[in-house]
Amino acid sequence: MIEPHAPAPPGSPPSWGGPCGPEAPARLPVRPAVGRFLVLAGVFVCAACGLVYELELVAMASYLIGDSVTQASVVLSVMVFAMGLGSLAAKRLRGLAAAGFGALEAALALVGGSSAMVLYAVFAWTGGWGGLWADGPRVLLVAFSLAIGVLIGAEVPLLMELIQRVRRQDPGGAVADLFAADYVGALVGGLAFPFVLLPFLGQLTGALLTGTVNAVVGAALVLGLFRRDLTRRARWLLLTANAVVLALLATATVLADDFERAARQAVYGQDVRVAVRTDVQEVVLTGDSDGRPLDLFLDGRLRVRGSDERRYHEALVHPAMNGPHARVLVLGGGDGLAAREVLRHSGVRRVDVVEVDPQLARLARHDPGLSTLNEHAYGDARVHVATGDAFHRLRATPSGTYDVVISDLPDPSVTASTKLYSQEFYGLLRRVLAPDGRLVVHAGPVAARPRAFWTVDATLRSAGLPAAAYRVAAHDPGAAPGPDRTAGPRRAPRGWGFLLAARTTPVPRLDPAAPRPRTLTPGSLAGDARDAARTQIPGLPPSTLVHPRY
Repeated sequence: MIEPHAPAPPGSPPSWGGPCGPEAPARLPVRPAVGRFLVLAGVFVCAACGLVYELELVAMASYLIGDSVTQASVVLSVMVFAMGLGSLAAKRLRGLAAAGFGALEAALALVGGSSAMVLYAVFAWTGGWGGLWADGPRVLLVAFSLAIGVLIGAEVPLLMELIQRVRRQDPGGAVADLFAADYVGALVGGLAFPFVLLPFLGQLTGALLTGTVNAVVGAALVLGLFRRDLTRRARWLLLTANAVVLALLATATVLADDFERAARQAVYGQDVRVAVRTDVQEVVLTGDSDGRPLDLFLDGRLRVRGSDERRYHEALVHPAMNGPHARVLVLGGGDGLAAREVLRHSGVRRVDVVEVDPQLARLARHDPGLSTLNEHAYGDARVHVATGDAFHRLRATPSGTYDVVISDLPDPSVTASTKLYSQEFYGLLRRVLAPDGRLVVHAGPVAARPRAFWTVDATLRSAGLPAAAYRVAAHDPGAAPGPDRTAGPRRAPRGWGFLLAARTTPVPRLDPAAPRPRTLTPGSLAGDARDAARTQIPGLPPSTLVHPRY
């Protein structure tokens, strides 16, 4: 038993005492040194769990909403603000530090552990992020960030109270010890999320398991180390609350796979044929049965709509192939559909496809539906697939290597693609082009996002690649454009915008010696170029790596 300290003299600073009196130490079942170690170990685990909750919200929001920079900024800024509110609110609980901390951890485990599943459920069963729920899920994201931030912020004052009651020490030293354990725990949580939880457990199960660990550690610390400071009623309330939280989290974990399948069907329809989480993204194939065209989704974004993909890929490839085209580079295009169109042209000797996701390329080669759609392009000996980052690949490519470069990438509104629409990237492309080479860029829908489209044009020109614009209307009114996110039939941009660039301004034309495309004619292409030119926004600055403007 720890001997009580002498009463503080008049005028001394406020103590860190608990409910047993202003200077009364905790009645511990272990020696003070062991108790202090256990508190710091609890701080370590709780900090790791807290950072996992933060990263989980950022990852889920980026996946479901898009624009990872914006979502990370919203989640982290709201959470840090809420942590300040939580610290202030916890001042009222210092007199009941043990009971308050136990209740706090039970609530944090439930809210943080279930956050990913709740967000995904809202996304799946309310029709995505459009329509009447256009702002609802975003409000829910902010609400989770606020609630988790308040609970995390309230931990520090209560833990400071508990560690001081284990063994009285200088407040500065106690703060240093507490923050050291907190920061090291945050490091472990930050590394565990991308390297352990996400790849091996996934977002839903990873969050639920984190909540379980959080609840177990919080309950063990309070009910094991500080149980003598709690009334019998408080002990039973905390025990019951944690049992309920653990039961809920365990039930959700057991049902996570069934929930994910049901949610995936709610998002993509009943005919999900392939759903796989690669090291890069989630790949989903639907259709290709009972007369339903094949659709390909990457991270929830409609990448290929089988009923309309030919209009997109013919417009992307054929105008760029009007000229020398012996050596062709396809950036992106792991589905093999751009390569299919390239191979229609005689004189093609080599096609290099640079795809960041090797598993998507394997699926395009071996999946019966997708390989049929791309006409077994990857079985052609002229096609060579390289996996990795396009930026790094180009830096290692000799000058003048390619006659044609086809940029079949997600449009620049997707944050991960922004660097592939930068002045620096286009400078690399200009270097690898032959003197009379051509580059075609999918630059997003002209009508829906004209400023982003014409910023791509300004960026190409700043890299010495003047461009000609053209656009093609989607035949399917519900089709989202190529790599863009689908937002439902009413909000889906109904066309695709392209920029054909070279060292001198090119004119979009079809190669008269090539097989005639099924959806594109010389007359329609000329009209598409005139339609796109009417939307031009002059005077836009280029986008760079350090100053992205999309």
